[in-house]
Amino acid sequence: MRIEGKGLIDRSRPVSFRFDGRSYQGYRGDTLASALLANGVKLFGRSFKYHRPRGVLSARSEEPNALVEVLGKTNRTPNVRATMQEIFEGLETRSQNRIGPLRWDLLAVNDLAAPFLGAGFYYKTFMWPRRFWEGLYEPLIRRAAGLGSLSGAHDEGVYEKAWAHCDLLVIGAGPAGLIAALQAARSGADVVLCEEHAALGGRLLSDPGQIGDQAALNWVAGVEAELRSLANVRILTRTTVTGAYDGGTYGALERVGLHRPARPHLPRECFWRIVARRTILASGAQERHIAFPMNDRPGIMLASALRSYLNRYGVVPGKRVTLFAANDGARATARELMAAGVQVAAIIDPREDASLIEDCQVYAGAGVIDTRGRHGLKSIKVRKGAEVFDIETDLLAVSGGWNPGLHLTCHMNGRPRWSEDLAAFVPMEGAVPGLVATGAASGSFSTHGALSSGQAAALGALQALDLRAADCPLPAAEDRPYSHRAIWAVEGKGRAWLDLANDVTVKDVVQSAREGLASVEHMKRYTTQGMAPDQGKNSSVAALAVLADATGRDIAGTGITTFRPPYVPVSIAAMGAGGRAKGFAPERFLTSDQASRDRLAPMIEAGLWYRPSYFPKPGETSWREACDREVRMVREAVGVTDVSTLGKIELQGPDVGRFLDLVYTNRMSSLAVGRVRYGVMLREDGMVMDDGTCARISDTRWVITTTTAAAGQVMRHLDWVQQAFCAHLQLRFTSVTEAWAQFAVAGPKARALLDTLLETPVGDLPFMGMRQTRLGGLTARLFRISFSGEEGYELAVPADYGEALFRDLVARAEVMGGGPYGMEALNVLRIEKGFLTHAEIDGRVTAEDLGLGAMVVRKKDCIGQGASQRPGLLAAGRGQLVGLKADQPISAGAHLFAPGGELTAAASEGHVSSVCYSPTLGCWLGLALLKDGRARHGAKIRLVDHMRSLDVICDIADPVFFDPEGGRMRA
Repeated sequence: MRIEGKGLIDRSRPVSFRFDGRSYQGYRGDTLASALLANGVKLFGRSFKYHRPRGVLSARSEEPNALVEVLGKTNRTPNVRATMQEIFEGLETRSQNRIGPLRWDLLAVNDLAAPFLGAGFYYKTFMWPRRFWEGLYEPLIRRAAGLGSLSGAHDEGVYEKAWAHCDLLVIGAGPAGLIAALQAARSGADVVLCEEHAALGGRLLSDPGQIGDQAALNWVAGVEAELRSLANVRILTRTTVTGAYDGGTYGALERVGLHRPARPHLPRECFWRIVARRTILASGAQERHIAFPMNDRPGIMLASALRSYLNRYGVVPGKRVTLFAANDGARATARELMAAGVQVAAIIDPREDASLIEDCQVYAGAGVIDTRGRHGLKSIKVRKGAEVFDIETDLLAVSGGWNPGLHLTCHMNGRPRWSEDLAAFVPMEGAVPGLVATGAASGSFSTHGALSSGQAAALGALQALDLRAADCPLPAAEDRPYSHRAIWAVEGKGRAWLDLANDVTVKDVVQSAREGLASVEHMKRYTTQGMAPDQGKNSSVAALAVLADATGRDIAGTGITTFRPPYVPVSIAAMGAGGRAKGFAPERFLTSDQASRDRLAPMIEAGLWYRPSYFPKPGETSWREACDREVRMVREAVGVTDVSTLGKIELQGPDVGRFLDLVYTNRMSSLAVGRVRYGVMLREDGMVMDDGTCARISDTRWVITTTTAAAGQVMRHLDWVQQAFCAHLQLRFTSVTEAWAQFAVAGPKARALLDTLLETPVGDLPFMGMRQTRLGGLTARLFRISFSGEEGYELAVPADYGEALFRDLVARAEVMGGGPYGMEALNVLRIEKGFLTHAEIDGRVTAEDLGLGAMVVRKKDCIGQGASQRPGLLAAGRGQLVGLKADQPISAGAHLFAPGGELTAAASEGHVSSVCYSPTLGCWLGLALLKDGRARHGAKIRLVDHMRSLDVICDIADPVFFDPEGGRMRA
């Protein structure tokens, strides 16, 4: 099916590949679709619901039919568009959504049941009997869902992620995109040009013509050469921009190695985050199919696709071609086909005044009403007035008009507007801040229109960027008006398909309207129109037109469904590039890590950090012995532990106090320089998100700490609060968690230890105070805070000095009868004092539940304050923080029941969040959330843990077990 002398492929470089177990040959530059079509293959796959034979419809990324599986040594990729997959030596592919051979798919029997499988049949069928759902309906539906299949093995391919920043992002490298990039690049702007195909040129690769005094392809080559020679231009081919997001950020998927044989370190894909000050959308337009009876047969494709296969790949997948089009573009296609020696049987044009062309039969005022040929088109039936006749043809090229490729303009809730002149939706100006649509994406369908609008968009961007425009003469090009007639569907017997991928027909959409589902969003879900891998690019506007006709509305009044990212399917592996093994859960090590391991401390995970569990000594046979010793050591002498994992966020600016007042429940703006205050943050739903400390270093400089578990969450929360509510405030903040190593020194001898180290003695530093200090010529920060209930300090130094300081502190502590302590002892110390961690702050508790209700200051507003006052969160019967005492072992996670009551889920009165054995008090202690717990101090409760066979009667107590007056830590 190759046409000699046509195409841009390299015929000197043959390529062997396989499809469905059979070997074929193409050429370098072929896609899988073009190569198979050149080999006479018309049948590529089966449709989703009815398993009807399907061939190639398009030549671009919106292909709904020709979806295949690509088989690799270590992966299998389903739903790959054959129109986008470039062939390479050894490529192995397979058709999908079938049982048995593609030609004789056993599931084609579904087509016989079509009268029973219309729109919404699953809503009506699978509701009864109810007991059938889990055992029969759900397994069947899950088995039938999807098109391709995964191998079940881990994908061992390499994926990457990358970031780019630019003055101007140009999306699409057709005539509009190229002239825009050239104008901006010559003017000194940093330009990123993204093109989803392997070559620049867009439709100029498929529609030969003149630009200026040269062939269009020569003009493309000249512009590309100049752009590649400029240091301020980055060209990303095989890259599809998939989504538009806040702040001028765009996602883009680059196919790095999918067109080559796999190599060990060659990435398959790279997902880009591109931040652009201005953006030009030059994504072109998508040709529409026409819904006529039996319009889904292999051998029926879009006219623009036929032109691409002819001029770009040198392929015409038929010997006798017919065109069915309601616009003048079909004439140019017919002339090119005939010039290439291809027989054109006829042009069928619904317009009564359709123009004629030489050497070709034109049927004006006619339409296709049926087709024949199951595995490949054989003939069509045409109706012209009262006359009905057949035309023998094996290839039907269809054009129902053009839809601008405006999807990215809708990704931030923008809605396009309907243009009666174009019979298409066009972008709304300003729908995405900083983005301008141009060329065919804005409705300018001529080459001159694309060039002039592209250059105008670039000049507008340069003005916004405050760059002086360089000279860039606009070349002459064809400027034919867009002559068309909107045609959506042709009446006739048989099913007329709208969404080819999901088997949605005109009848389905009409039925949706008749059954009261007349909203476009309801129709979409009822019929599944637009929910296939192509996301309705081929069918949405025609379906809306049919719905409008069925409901008596116009198309503008009917509206359009929501376009969301991604524009094309994006593999999860690409979005999560680097997120495998340690990339998914990276190991974070303390500066004291080696020093702790030198002391044989077992390391345990705390979030992503590794922290020492305990520090064993000779003769100790269990972790409990070491833990009990470390607890007594802190209570009686001095202990040192690394608390660098706490989130640390520095804030600067004159408005930090006002900002923190909004973030915390209590007031922070009144905090004096050199003082520290405990604070609680709420989520916007009123639940406690985190607790921590806030220290004021100077009038305009603050540092807050968060729990280890919530450090990232708090940082995201601060970003959100600033952007949503405080954009006018003068402040900046950044995470400095890794910049500072921080160590807690606690116990009766803590002050004495620090006085041997610091250049200035601790002196009268008050509890909850802080100051800058120096040791060994190094500036450090000293905080007097305690998580143990003892006199405690935290000393922070730049992370480079963390290991040396830890070793020094431990050595000094050991001289005083102390030493290091680990996470186990830290947990015991904090439970004895009733201090909280995320075992208690589990996302379901309010400040009132935790006994911190007084910290929610009513005289100021804060995030979550209003929600925290909802009656349901203040009503009796909520779990409240209490302490538990027991003489026997107890466990975290156990449930609490009334003594003598029944042990059912409904009877549970709470649960235990944390437990420990207290060597200080000589009993087991626990923290729990118990129904109306604060009113039950002194009572008994039954703790039950069936998994550990525990059934213990506990005393309910105040959660502060040790030194409730706090005299020791304020000493």
